[in-house]
Amino acid sequence: MIKTTLYKLFEPLLERISRRLANKLILLFTIIIILVVTSLTFISYGMLRKESVNNSIASTGNNLLLVGRNLESYLDGISQLSLPQIAYDEINYAIMHESEDYASKMYVENYLRNLYFSRNDLEAIYLYILKEQKYYYVTNENYNITVRVVDHPSIEHLTWYKRALESPFNRSYQSFVGGAGPEQGDSADYPVNRDESFMGYHRMLRSIVSREPQAVLSLYFNSSVTDEIMKDIPFSPGEHLMYVSPDNEPFVIDDHEFYARTEEAELLKELTPERNGQFTWSDDAQKYLVMYDISQKEGWKLIKPIPYSKIYEAATKTRQLSYGIGLLFLMVSVFLVSFTSNKITSPLKNLSLQMKRFSTGGFDAEAAVVGKDEIAYLSRHFNKMVENTNELINERYKMKIVEKNAVLKALEAEINPHFLYNALQAISTKALKNNNDDIVEMVDNLALTLRYCISGRDVVQAREELRHIERYLALQKARFGSRMQVIYKWEESLMDQRIPKLSVQTLVENCIKHALEKVSHTVTITIEAHVTAEDTVISVKDDGPGITPERLAQVLASLEVQWEDFGEDTAGEGEHESIGLKNLNTRLKLLYGEEAGLDITSDGKGTTMDMRLPRGGQGQHG
Repeated sequence: MIKTTLYKLFEPLLERISRRLANKLILLFTIIIILVVTSLTFISYGMLRKESVNNSIASTGNNLLLVGRNLESYLDGISQLSLPQIAYDEINYAIMHESEDYASKMYVENYLRNLYFSRNDLEAIYLYILKEQKYYYVTNENYNITVRVVDHPSIEHLTWYKRALESPFNRSYQSFVGGAGPEQGDSADYPVNRDESFMGYHRMLRSIVSREPQAVLSLYFNSSVTDEIMKDIPFSPGEHLMYVSPDNEPFVIDDHEFYARTEEAELLKELTPERNGQFTWSDDAQKYLVMYDISQKEGWKLIKPIPYSKIYEAATKTRQLSYGIGLLFLMVSVFLVSFTSNKITSPLKNLSLQMKRFSTGGFDAEAAVVGKDEIAYLSRHFNKMVENTNELINERYKMKIVEKNAVLKALEAEINPHFLYNALQAISTKALKNNNDDIVEMVDNLALTLRYCISGRDVVQAREELRHIERYLALQKARFGSRMQVIYKWEESLMDQRIPKLSVQTLVENCIKHALEKVSHTVTITIEAHVTAEDTVISVKDDGPGITPERLAQVLASLEVQWEDFGEDTAGEGEHESIGLKNLNTRLKLLYGEEAGLDITSDGKGTTMDMRLPRGGQGQHG
């Protein structure tokens, strides 16, 4: 149903296109151009997409690796900062005696103050004394660095304390992602300004002797250093960046809503070393290429999800540009194709009009020939065809006239041969009764010759022609007696060769007329047949006086004249004498093709006439 509807809808357009060759050419080249442009655009788009992904993977992977190492060095610096280093015994002693020894208390305050001044990204420092349940803290208050001591409830229930206590490295990290305020269950935590801090680092200080926890050093950092480090990561709208701890606790996120979606999809659990730092992930919004780097020491993860739409942005713009260029190219091409097609088809249209005229009987049609291309070649040969057709019509008209005349003459002479043959039979019977054997033989030979001549066949076997020649020469023997000698050299294999009737007689008659009748001495006529590589050659030779060169030239020239160009009204005296040879030559070409014909040579010692029949033609025996 849909196919029929579409066909009816486009039928007028298709019919209009099919009327002109130019429209077909325009449609063909337009389709080719559209296919080429579309194919190239899709191929280039696919290659650009693949190349964009590979470039993103390579550049982002290297970038994350470099930044991840810098962040790892940053965390190592914090870890080193939290350790008392060579003053561990002194700080440990001061912590144990700060409540009862003023010098120890001052040592602790100076240690914390110096520690605070050592870095620019420290927001606050807390030192919690476990047995005293109090803490020292250092903050910047009105551009004045002060150290205060505050009593504080036990911190043993705090999450970060439990992690530090269980850690083999005696430390834990505290994230402030999610806004200000204490973490759930940590209501007794330090009063830290969470808006200014992005991370808390807690170091468990143990007794060297008993390894029991003595105090906890807590360092709270702002994001100034980490922000500076992460500036080395190119960041575009739509992309995201996250930095999470080994246990997948987020410390840096750029979009809380996006992080919530990743947490719901358990994206962080898929960040394993086996994935080589990349995989594809999709949520309800779009598809992402997730690039990540896992630090070698502790396993911190730096993650950058990149939307594929951003990766393909350059390829998409290139595709749109390609479509624009392709459309412009299509418009220019259609114009050029239309112009060229009209130039090409205009001569064809003119040729088709002339052909239509010719097909309806306008034999004066003539196509204009412009240039030397194939169309000009067609037009030139069309004009030649019209010319040849007109000639053939004229020849056919002449042939009809000749045919009518021949039919009339045949009807007039039809009764004469039969009457003559019956009369000869009566004479032979009369002579036989009177015992005139010579006359009987001559009359019988003449009757058989006449019968052979009036038989309806045009092509006979060679043996039949030779029997006829024997009877014909027997009649001629009565005229010339012993002056005429005949020699036969006919190969037995050629006895079945099919040749034109009376063809050998025509050659023999020519020998009698131009040799025997011209001299008084004996003349030998040789009749032979042999085979060459291309032809079967039948030769009739005589040793008479020959033909003069001038006369031979006339005879050979007359053989070249087309049969319809000579007749009783146009033939000269010399041509009447060679009319038999002309007729024979024409018969040979009609029966066997242009390769067949007569060859005549002559000198002072005689004349040779060769009748050439192509092998494999109509005249082959079989």
